Amino acid sequence: MVSPYRSRVPIFTCAHSKTAHLLVITVELKNDLSITGTLKSVDQFLNIRLDNISVEDPERHPHMMAVKNCFIRGSVVRYVRMAARSVDTTLLEDATRREAKEGKK
Repeated sequence: MVSPYRSRVPIFTCAHSKTAHLLVITVELKNDLSITGTLKSVDQFLNIRLDNISVEDPERHPHMMAVKNCFIRGSVVRYVRMAARSVDTTLLEDATRREAKEGKK
């Protein structure tokens, strides 16, 4: 059986590469808190570890100003934003084509 989450995996393959520590992402949480930081790790449940974090709205979340790194549970993530140059679009397109081809069978 094909996993319905397969097409989402290639986006984070860069997180397992040697350059993962250089990837800056913004994670928007379901409580409207947006945290920007350097990606340290991500797992299959979308649990994310960030270093050197900052919040987009410090007036609204002053308690986050003292925090330098964090662990974000995957179930509270609404969106993950990253620079377009950080995503291997060729790999993502190929994975999408393979999944579409398998779905037609």
